[in-house]
Amino acid sequence: MLDTDTKRRIDTARDILVGKVPDPKSQVEQITIALIYKFMDDMDAESEEFGGKRKFFANEFARYGWSKLMRSGLGGHEILNLYAEAIAKMPENPGIPLLFREIFKNAYLPYRDPETLRAFLKVIDEFNYDHSERLGDAYEYLLSVLGSQGNAGQFRTPRHIIDFIVKIIDPKKTETVLDPACGSAGFLISSYKHILMVNTDTKGNSTLTPDDKGRMAQNFKGYDIDPLMMRLSLVNMYLHGFADPHIAEYDTLTSQDKWNEYADVILANPPFMSPKGGIKPHNRFSVQSKRSEVLFVDYMAEHLTPNGRAGVIVPEGVIFQSQTAYKQLRKMLVEEYIVAVVSLPAGVFNPYAGVKTSILILDKSLAKKTDTIAFFNIENDGFGLGAQRREIDKNDLPPARAEIGEYLRRLRAGESVTDFLPTLGLVVEKEKIATNGEYNLSIERYRKVGTRTTKWPMVELGELCDFLRGPFGSSVKRSVCVEKGKDTYKVYEQGNVIQNDFIRGEYYLSKEQFSELKKFEVAEGDILITCAGTLGRIAVVPKGIEQGIINSVLMRVRIKKDDVNREYLVYLLQSQQIQSGIGDKATGVALKNMFATSELKKFQIPLPPLEVQKEIVAEIAYHHNEILRFRSAIEEEGKKIQATLARVWGEDEPTPAEV
Repeated sequence: MLDTDTKRRIDTARDILVGKVPDPKSQVEQITIALIYKFMDDMDAESEEFGGKRKFFANEFARYGWSKLMRSGLGGHEILNLYAEAIAKMPENPGIPLLFREIFKNAYLPYRDPETLRAFLKVIDEFNYDHSERLGDAYEYLLSVLGSQGNAGQFRTPRHIIDFIVKIIDPKKTETVLDPACGSAGFLISSYKHILMVNTDTKGNSTLTPDDKGRMAQNFKGYDIDPLMMRLSLVNMYLHGFADPHIAEYDTLTSQDKWNEYADVILANPPFMSPKGGIKPHNRFSVQSKRSEVLFVDYMAEHLTPNGRAGVIVPEGVIFQSQTAYKQLRKMLVEEYIVAVVSLPAGVFNPYAGVKTSILILDKSLAKKTDTIAFFNIENDGFGLGAQRREIDKNDLPPARAEIGEYLRRLRAGESVTDFLPTLGLVVEKEKIATNGEYNLSIERYRKVGTRTTKWPMVELGELCDFLRGPFGSSVKRSVCVEKGKDTYKVYEQGNVIQNDFIRGEYYLSKEQFSELKKFEVAEGDILITCAGTLGRIAVVPKGIEQGIINSVLMRVRIKKDDVNREYLVYLLQSQQIQSGIGDKATGVALKNMFATSELKKFQIPLPPLEVQKEIVAEIAYHHNEILRFRSAIEEEGKKIQATLARVWGEDEPTPAEV
């Protein structure tokens, strides 16, 4: 467990660096290098104490020893130059093992302020290498600052989610364990701790033999494409007792060097984001795709041993995306690998990402013996789902783990699961999942209604919402409105919806006018529809707007039923079916005008259960994000074209268009 003093030291070291090294990843890297530097000196001192010799800081590298660096009387610039030189030359040190050479590879000091370095090294000097788990816990705490997204789209997986998955998969002391996108090695460390805990007697003593520990040291492997993350995972493994951790800088998706290596247990939270243009993988994958999440899941499934098991976190797109590669992947998983799906709440990765995720539980042997898949839904993971992620009382993870364990136990024992009724999920036959060829893995697709092939019930908008068009008449004409002041109220108009800009315009009512028209007031969450000119534009009123009313060219829509998701309704109002109906019923020639609200109330929309509405919203949002991603890529390519043309014409020479 992390003690208060150690936590304070790490926090202090980061506070000292933050002014010169603002990037959290760089802070962690600098602290990592300094800690290992100090620990190598501690190990040399320990060796001397027991009659041995120094090996890390010996011969020409003796001048860089920690005690030399910290000796009194050494000037600030002397310390800075000695330290910067030492970390740069350390990979050439013949006395240090390959592990430490990798850690110091390309290391450098990113600032030249001697006072900052002196204060920083003083804090590092308070750490001592003592072979205890305390240092591993301290390093885990340091790595917790790496929650922000990296260049490769990686997010740090919350520790409690890692532990949850590891306990379900239950790696054994004789099994090989792999994380093909290991980041800081969180899954590997958790697996190691799990095996240590399971192999303990009633007195708390380990029952692992030296042979067991030696085998485990060889059996744990990780790959990562990012050289910094590889170095951090090496240190993390080392501080948790792995003298020679097997972590490789390796591109799992484009390299074939390790394709023929398999594992009994594979655990990962692979990158959610593909680079512009997609991945360019080799051709040995079963599913042809350029999406990283598809390829990683394919890789993990294909690299399990015959009795292998896996736990993988995937973005929601893998669960329901309709593109061919996603469907092919799900078909393969349903038929050969998957035994359970665990839906996590959106917000697990807050404050760094609000992406909705699920956990796929794979078991190559069990999947071929059963004709069902279990689905579980986690609504609370023990922490609030806002940006702060504060601890709360509600936690579905322990009961979910127990129910998943019981489901897997029944499968392994050959017992029936027809009477297995989990409180947090349900069991679905593979035949139902395959019915329409989509192989959808969303729990909401099968909850209560089963696999639905018919349309959802159609409901009139008037049953779901209240509609109110803005007031007509002289009371809201610009000519009778007032200047903005202390007791004035804004009039929202068509431009606010078309621009989706609720700040523009200076069109205000007096307090008396507002009192008479208060029933037309807008509030956060109201849906507004343009009723004249440009018809059918939709906007949702955001937080923090000025108090005011709508004018006659806007219609206010307020949801009055709890079983309607606002985003779902907005998407349907923007759909071609509704927009065409609005256009067909509009009146006027030069200026189109919307028909009466009574007509709009008669429009019907499909109304699936609320959870299915949320699923549909998530899928549409995914497509919107893809559009933005490709649009950005197109703009970047356009800039490159313009840059090429500029070079053709000469940098200072105007193009014909400019002339």
